[in-house]
Amino acid sequence: MTGSGAAPAGTGPAASAAPAGSTDFIDVWLIPTDQPEPVVRALYELLDPAERARADGPDRRFGRRFTVAHGAVRLLAGARLGRDPARLVWRYGPHGKPGFDGLAVNHSASGALAAVALTEGRAVGVDVEEVRDARVAVRMARRYFPAAEAESVAADPDPAGRFTVLWCRREACVKAYGGRLVQGFGLPLDGPSPVLLADPGALGPGPCRVEDVPAPGRFRAAVAAVGAGPADVRRQIWSPPDWRAMTGT
Repeated sequence: MTGSGAAPAGTGPAASAAPAGSTDFIDVWLIPTDQPEPVVRALYELLDPAERARADGPDRRFGRRFTVAHGAVRLLAGARLGRDPARLVWRYGPHGKPGFDGLAVNHSASGALAAVALTEGRAVGVDVEEVRDARVAVRMARRYFPAAEAESVAADPDPAGRFTVLWCRREACVKAYGGRLVQGFGLPLDGPSPVLLADPGALGPGPCRVEDVPAPGRFRAAVAAVGAGPADVRRQIWSPPDWRAMTGT
C-alpha cells in the first residue's frame, strides 16, 4: 500500500540528492498500528483537521490505524526537528509530495504495520507490505516485473516473500522520486540488498540506493534514497510513549 512520499517541500530532484562523500542518516521506524484505545485517543489529538477527517471515516479499524500511523509520524518528526508535533504543518512540493520544512518524510502502511523514513538533505521513500498469496505473487511478477525477476520469483522457495521484497523496493524507489508506480515496473531491482540503481529511467536522475529493511513476521519493507552519497539506515520499532504524559492526565 502506497503511503505519502516526501522530499523537503519546494525542492527539486537536484536539491534533494545527497552529494557524494556525505553520509546521510535515515531513520526507519516500524509502527505497530493496533494500539489500545487510550493511545489512539492521545494520538488523535496531534492530528490536523484534514487528518482527523480521514480518521473519522466509516471504516473504524482503518481510522484507528491511520490515527496511530499519522500521530506517530508527528511525534517522530517533532522529536527530530525539536518542535511541537501537533503544530507541524505539512508542506507540499512538486507532484504533491508532502513533508515538513527541513525534513524529508515518507510513510507507508499495510495491515497492522506502518513504516516511516525520516532524513535531511535527500529525497527518501519507504514501503511496507504484508506478504501476498504465492499464486497471486507469481502472477503479478510475470505481469509487472522484468522477465528475469519474474522467473526468479517463480523459482524461489518462498515466491510470495520474494515477490513482496521486490515490490517494496519498487514502491520505495518510486516514492523517493514522487513518481507513478508504473514507472518502476521495469527497473532492475533484483539481487542482494542494498541495490544501487544507476539509472532510474523516467523517474529522474540517479543514482538511487534501495535497501531492504528487516520487518516482523510476514511483512517486508524497503527504503530508497536518491543520491550518490552513503546512507546509514537506522531501523527501529516504535512504541507509544506513556499516554498519560501525552495528554497531561
